Amino acid sequence: INLIYLLAEGVEVKEALSFTIVLLVASIPLAIEIVTTTTLAIGSKNLAKHGAIVTKLSAIEVLAGMSILCSDKTGTLTLNKMVLQEDTPIYSPGEDQESILVMAALAAKWKEPPRDALDRLTLGGVNMKLLEPYEQLHFMPFDPQVKRTEGTIKDMRTGQVFKTSKGAPHIMLGLLDADDHEVHEAVERDVARLGACGIRSLAVARFDTEFGKWKMQGLLTFLDPPRPDTKETIEQANSYGVQVKMITGDHLLIAVNTALQLGMGDKIFTAERLPTLDPETKAKPVDLSETYGDLCLAANGF
Repeated sequence: INLIYLLAEGVEVKEALSFTIVLLVASIPLAIEIVTTTTLAIGSKNLAKHGAIVTKLSAIEVLAGMSILCSDKTGTLTLNKMVLQEDTPIYSPGEDQESILVMAALAAKWKEPPRDALDRLTLGGVNMKLLEPYEQLHFMPFDPQVKRTEGTIKDMRTGQVFKTSKGAPHIMLGLLDADDHEVHEAVERDVARLGACGIRSLAVARFDTEFGKWKMQGLLTFLDPPRPDTKETIEQANSYGVQVKMITGDHLLIAVNTALQLGMGDKIFTAERLPTLDPETKAKPVDLSETYGDLCLAANGF
């Protein structure tokens, strides 16, 4: 406004521009940095009262400009406390929930404290006396690449050595022979049925030494309920203009069920629809926003 006024009064452009710059600089208080830092420090103190620890003051400014929050599901939106269910699909004759629990426990370090929530679920539900006749010769811990655990076991009563493994159903199905169509179909059908109710599954398999192949034993089913304050927190975030999107590695049906319980919507998409980095240069796709922007804005999670 000042520049326009000076030009309208006939002042030369160079002189008017110089005067305007000086005016702009003078209008900024010298203590602006001190004021800003003090304000952010007070905000940090208030956040600490609510249990939010601020490690960098600049993070408060970043948070204030946030419009989308991507949150992990298990342990963040949910309690990460697995509750064992009675429904236990069986795929091997003669097995029941107790024997499936024993096989699952043999695929864990049962003589040590549980390493994760699934170990707590398994070891917390099994009768430990049933594990006494077994000796663990080797243990393969959970790995993000393999996505299952495995134990090499010796039955002290017979001397028989066998392997048992537990993991996500789709991972465990990959151990079976491709011609086991009936078992594949039965597992996928049960996982879909349980997932529609928000029930998660842990598959347990045993290596059949007689036939030299893995054999599916059954599914342990469990619930991981949402935290009691999650829905209210999401509603508050939405009221402040922040969209909350769920990120999970669980089955699609379970993710949709959880999202509906939390009032997040049912537009949960699989990761196949997301872009990937260039395998060599690790560069982002050049059409990232044009091709995937609308998808990410519309989605309630992946």
